[in-house]
Amino acid sequence: MEAAKVARRPLGKSGLEVSALGVGTNRWRQGANDGAVLETYQAWLDGGADFVDTAEVYGFGKSERLISDCLRKDARSAVVASKFAPFIARTSARQLLAALDASLGRRGQASLDLYYVHVPFPFADLDALADGLAEAVKSGKARSVGVSNFSADQMRRVADRLARSNIPLAANEVHYSLVHRNPETNGVLDACRELDVALVAYFPLGSGRLTATTEGGLDAKLEALQRTLADVGQAHQASAGQAALNWLLARDPRVILIPGATKAHHVKANLGALEWRLTDEEFAILDAASAPAK
Repeated sequence: MEAAKVARRPLGKSGLEVSALGVGTNRWRQGANDGAVLETYQAWLDGGADFVDTAEVYGFGKSERLISDCLRKDARSAVVASKFAPFIARTSARQLLAALDASLGRRGQASLDLYYVHVPFPFADLDALADGLAEAVKSGKARSVGVSNFSADQMRRVADRLARSNIPLAANEVHYSLVHRNPETNGVLDACRELDVALVAYFPLGSGRLTATTEGGLDAKLEALQRTLADVGQAHQASAGQAALNWLLARDPRVILIPGATKAHHVKANLGALEWRLTDEEFAILDAASAPAK
């Protein structure tokens, strides 16, 4: 696939754009699979993608170090996102900025493209965390900032706080797939539309549930959805997984996908979803087949 064929989508109003389909690295670990990680990374760049997602807690910093190694070995540009984990007693702006410095140290670079607060732990001071994100941008250590796993109300609170410094909330990274459509019902997708924020979807293949076969299993609705995905994919000489990714991309232009991948052929298969589009009828069929029970 030529790079020009890969659609790009904005990270909200931050001024940054990324490939509509990136890669999640929560399973990247240093050690015996280092070679496979580099092959995966290069296959992803070869396909025209440029958005890579990591976090300080992925392998206790190992994922960030692996990405740094990949960036050194391949000079092509990439848009890198990482996350701060506000554990108990780790919720001040100062602690967020110290964690950002540590992440940058593992990357060996002076700035990060996108920096998230990983999760809104109970009792976290959201205003203090938002102030830390704002300072990260003002200092030039982050080009844009976002949140992850935040509710619609929490998103609005952080966005309002950032707006005091004329800094937009770029993204909310949440679990979203055909088997987990909560962002449509809990207000997060609507809030992203209202605030012009990107919705970055992790586990877009339902942690493998949409690509596995469960014939004879206990979940009849999931079996039916898997068969429908396979039929839709087959009509385009594509896979069920590519059909599932296509549905999410068609759901809203703010949606950006970061399926995990640990092998080059995984990346190539995922990027194949960008080579075709669902018809309106196919979108409606998948929408109905995956609709949450009322």
